[in-house]
Amino acid sequence: MIIKSFETTKIELDKNKFVLLYGKNNGFKSEVTNNLLKDKIEIKKYEEKEILENTNIFLENIFSKSLFENEKIIIIKRVTDKILKIIEELKEKNIEDVKIILNADVLEKKSKLRSFFEKSKEHVCVAFYPDTNQVLSKLAYNFFNQKKISISPANINLIVNKCNGDRETLFNELDKIEYFSKSRKKITEENIIKLTNLIENHSISELVDNCLAKNKQKIINILNESNFNNEDCIMITRSFLLKSKKILKLCSEFKSNKNIDLTISSAKPPIFWKDKEITKQQIYKWTPDKIKKLIFRLNEIELLVKKNINNSINLITDFILDQSSSNTNS
Repeated sequence: MIIKSFETTKIELDKNKFVLLYGKNNGFKSEVTNNLLKDKIEIKKYEEKEILENTNIFLENIFSKSLFENEKIIIIKRVTDKILKIIEELKEKNIEDVKIILNADVLEKKSKLRSFFEKSKEHVCVAFYPDTNQVLSKLAYNFFNQKKISISPANINLIVNKCNGDRETLFNELDKIEYFSKSRKKITEENIIKLTNLIENHSISELVDNCLAKNKQKIINILNESNFNNEDCIMITRSFLLKSKKILKLCSEFKSNKNIDLTISSAKPPIFWKDKEITKQQIYKWTPDKIKKLIFRLNEIELLVKKNINNSINLITDFILDQSSSNTNS
């Protein structure tokens, strides 16, 4: 059964036990998935590769039922036609209290998995195409209006044009702007360009990347060559937080699949080719638990920077040098 992306409120997991969400618009897919999972307690996530390599274990987990368990919600990420045989088997078993959400990238018309869902009268198939700039502009306008942030339509267009039709990218940019706006009455074009990296601040970007990769000498060189000011310290902290959250996600994926190339190639949004090598270094240097502690510490540093803005350069420098020397992956 085909449902349009703007009709997803019609999906009822109690009736539509199998749901296929596919397409390039990862932000929209995440939004719909989160809405479907509201008030759901028992949620298990799998990679297709993980299931294909351990099919019997996966099926045993599906068929087993805890005495205290009402229902199971299964999310399978990055699915392809290879998963179809297992889905067909589960359909034949007609298992009660198991709902499965499949998340795929682009599926062509000839896809057997897509065809299976489209022809079904009980299972749901939703395509998520890139958002138009008009849709993204409306989302951005509503966001700024709700947050009471003053920004011109021209600057909203500037943000939207950078997002390539993906609302996940848009919301990441809006998050940065909201943080920055707390110390500003109005957001200017210059602020937007700096915040969204339309003109990339290589010093901050390189500093954060090399700190997460533990390249201490490179960090020292950047600190010596750059002329950071107090305002930059807030940007550094924010950039550090955003990148650390991305690395946490990648470290978790790597812990699951044990394949660094698969982790890098399947990252969403895609990792730019020139960043792949240093991202690998970062994944090797951290564990999920350690990066979670780093994120907690970064939130503390952020508060300290705000309270001691005149001493923020020293706070950030000490923190960065301390992180570059610490042993993380142990």
